[in-house]
Amino acid sequence: MAQHERILILDFGSQVTQLIARRVREANVYCEIKPCTMSEADIRAFNPKGIILSGGPASVHEGASPTVTRAVFEMGVPVLGICYGQQLMCHLLGGQVVAAGHREFGRAQIDIVADSALFNDIWRLGQAAEVWMSHSDRVERLPVGFKVIASTPSAPFAAIADETRRLYGTQFHLEVVHTPQGATILKRFVQAVCGCQGDWTMEAFKREEMDVIRTKVGAGKVICGVSGGVDSSVVATLLHQAIGDQLVCIFVDNGLLRYKEAEQVRAMFVHDLKVPLTYVDASRIFLARLQGVRDPERKRKIIGETFIEVFDEEAARAGDAEFLAQGTLYPDVIESLSSHGGPSVTIKSHHNVGGLPEHMKLKLIEPVRELFKDEVRALGRTLGMSDAMIGRHPFPGPGLAIRVPGEVTEERLNILRQADAIYIDEIRKAGLYDIIWQAFAVLLPVRSVGVMGDARTYEFVCALRAVTSTDGMTADYYGFDHGFLSGVAGRIINEVRGINRVVYDITSKPPGTIEWE
Repeated sequence: MAQHERILILDFGSQVTQLIARRVREANVYCEIKPCTMSEADIRAFNPKGIILSGGPASVHEGASPTVTRAVFEMGVPVLGICYGQQLMCHLLGGQVVAAGHREFGRAQIDIVADSALFNDIWRLGQAAEVWMSHSDRVERLPVGFKVIASTPSAPFAAIADETRRLYGTQFHLEVVHTPQGATILKRFVQAVCGCQGDWTMEAFKREEMDVIRTKVGAGKVICGVSGGVDSSVVATLLHQAIGDQLVCIFVDNGLLRYKEAEQVRAMFVHDLKVPLTYVDASRIFLARLQGVRDPERKRKIIGETFIEVFDEEAARAGDAEFLAQGTLYPDVIESLSSHGGPSVTIKSHHNVGGLPEHMKLKLIEPVRELFKDEVRALGRTLGMSDAMIGRHPFPGPGLAIRVPGEVTEERLNILRQADAIYIDEIRKAGLYDIIWQAFAVLLPVRSVGVMGDARTYEFVCALRAVTSTDGMTADYYGFDHGFLSGVAGRIINEVRGINRVVYDITSKPPGTIEWE
């Protein structure tokens, strides 16, 4: 990758550190998240135009609390501390941080009490602004050179600035949507304060990454496993445009796909993307190995191991391939960092299960490992992929196996496929598909007694889920109206033999934290 202007984000364990990176990237400025233990030498080698210190769950007055080298504040580049980052900055530079007598969690109103380069043209002196607080400590005394630029009754130093050294801190979280002007302030910090011009674009990334691929691969052959999902489809398209017929794409049908998914994937690659595709129907092997298995983690393990086995056999038939392409994303890279230690060099295994057998001896190519999910979609658009392709809802590698809690059988899979297809069809008809980040049906491992017509039934219960999100790091359930849900439930019960009750899940949590995903 060409050398772009860079912002360094040092992570202290906040659950929303990734959101800081997303906001910076949205300002067309390249950034990376690194552990707070990064050495001074490595920070200088990174050559950042500015540094952001994330929040975190610790207290600076605890003995084992994470810290950072003081050199961060002596490099002559702007530094912005958010929440714990602000407190740590004050602690290290001679201020005082204490346990707050009144904790603040949630929305708060701050008063802008002084002008600053951080807030100029966004918040003006004397204005009240809404922000999101999440802290139980607060700054009690400022270091020499700092001034207060915003306050609340319980956090008198809600935002601070040392304009001479270009050091800034906010007790509130700028990165979350609950601070309405937070993204704008972060953009101002990286562009106006740090002086970044905003040269990080998907068009530039595409050109640069193609050059990297061509240089690395040379005349070699690349194997790429595809599932029809956004990540693998974008990777395959990027590689094909870069190296043409040196790419071999393999699609393994595990028998756990959605309704007509295999046919759709094959048509998309061959007819729409013009990318040759090797299709392997291994559905009987997967279903046979899943017979009688009920534990969800065991299912994942079996599916991962079986996929590797089938994929390995097919890759061997492709001949002398030297490289394996994967759709590793930047959140996968970030998650490989220990909370406050260094990066653990782990590679995302296909579908997050199993792992690559050592005997494959293939060199990895991960063209989108620097990108977030929404950036992958943006890359797909620059590659000429249609919105219908890159706007597809995420689908887990283990497929419907984890949306059939309990034993997976062909009968249950077929029942679920029909219900899921009806649900998605109704969402599309209502014009909601692109608004919703992910929607799916789950066949619950319980049966319900019901009456249909003049007959009693004893059939499965189907659960529906739909969430809104940008990239799946955080999510909230979608608030369908009762008319929509009634219509969907009516269609499923009337058209799918085997289901007599439908429920809607309204939990609000990241999709990846629940068994059915």
